Amino acid sequence: MSTDRFDLAVVGAGLNGSLLALAAVEAGLGTALIDRVPLTSLTEAGFDGRTTAIAYTSQRLFATLGVWDDLADVAEPIRDIRISDAGHDGRASPLYLHFDHREAAPDARDPAPMGWIVENRFLRAALLRRLANCPQVELVAPDEVIETSRTADRADLTLKSGRHLQTRLIASAEGRFGSMREEAGIGARAWSYGQIAIVLVARHERPHRGVAQEKFLPGGPFAILPMRDGAQGEHRSSIVWTERADLARRLLELEPARFQAEFARRFGDHLGQVAPTGPRWWYPLGLVHADRYIDTRLVLVGDAAHGIHPIAGQGYNLGVRDIAALVEVLVDSKRLGLDIGAADTLERYAQWRRADNFAMVAATDLLNRLFSNDIKPLRLARGIGLAAVNRVPALRRFFVRHAMGLVGDLPKLIRGERP
Repeated sequence: MSTDRFDLAVVGAGLNGSLLALAAVEAGLGTALIDRVPLTSLTEAGFDGRTTAIAYTSQRLFATLGVWDDLADVAEPIRDIRISDAGHDGRASPLYLHFDHREAAPDARDPAPMGWIVENRFLRAALLRRLANCPQVELVAPDEVIETSRTADRADLTLKSGRHLQTRLIASAEGRFGSMREEAGIGARAWSYGQIAIVLVARHERPHRGVAQEKFLPGGPFAILPMRDGAQGEHRSSIVWTERADLARRLLELEPARFQAEFARRFGDHLGQVAPTGPRWWYPLGLVHADRYIDTRLVLVGDAAHGIHPIAGQGYNLGVRDIAALVEVLVDSKRLGLDIGAADTLERYAQWRRADNFAMVAATDLLNRLFSNDIKPLRLARGIGLAAVNRVPALRRFFVRHAMGLVGDLPKLIRGERP
């Protein structure tokens, strides 16, 4: 049986896996990208309402890799963020916290947005189009890894098709419930929040003007994220509506008119008349954080390493920083003539990423527990706290810089540089 050899084999061609494969190839690493489904099913998908928040620094990575030109016309900037507490009636408290993108912009003369909202279908298609034009990557799909052998010298993968791949390193980008982490014996801290996120797109009467809103309702956060206007010029926002699991299931079973009424009550009237449009998606919310990110010839990236609550919209951006750090570590080792899959190489990646990831895991968990309740003294304290931060420009700048991804030891790709 013939064996194909690669520097890196990426398992999972989702948003993290595709981006890792592209970044690795652009850095000169021979790469295989493996997925169970035909990649055409990812690139030809129509509108489904699902979106991703791209932070300012993540956008710099996309631009450096030559992907942003395909996304700029379909990405909607997030210029401001408004955070408030709200009761069961959906009415926002008069005490709020407002972040303005101009407060922490690296270039005060031309302030960049804090981030962008992009439909997943456009993001997937842009990444896979770029990969299709890269000769150093092989897109292995549809196919599936059925057996792996990882030794101190190399990793071997046997695929369902009968192909055999040999690689220096395997990267699992399978998501939070991928099989490779479990097969490697890597444990994880995991729990359910007892919440369900309902994801949909809303059309509304008035323009959002690039303002993202997050209202903390008793059942969980209700996020209103600005999207590009639709094909007919309709104003649109992406919605991530978190509720207790039992209530969310009842809401999803409602007939359209009653669902619309419940939705509109929580959304409010600040953008005029509003209605959900297109399909609804839902998924249970929980936390998964791997005890370690590496094993012999194996590395975890993105949700395979850490799946967090969507309360801050930072889940994908953590994965982007994982990818940037991993590729930089691998390239540094290759330039020195070292083994890119060696334990000390992978340990550099793990140490680089663990503090940033742990801080976000802890922050999102704390925020959700603090705000997803209707305890009156706590609600009053939350409102006072939001208003207090709103009055202190230095604190506002600090939080804006975190949201933009400008804090910490940033990999070169995140800084807009080649590794």
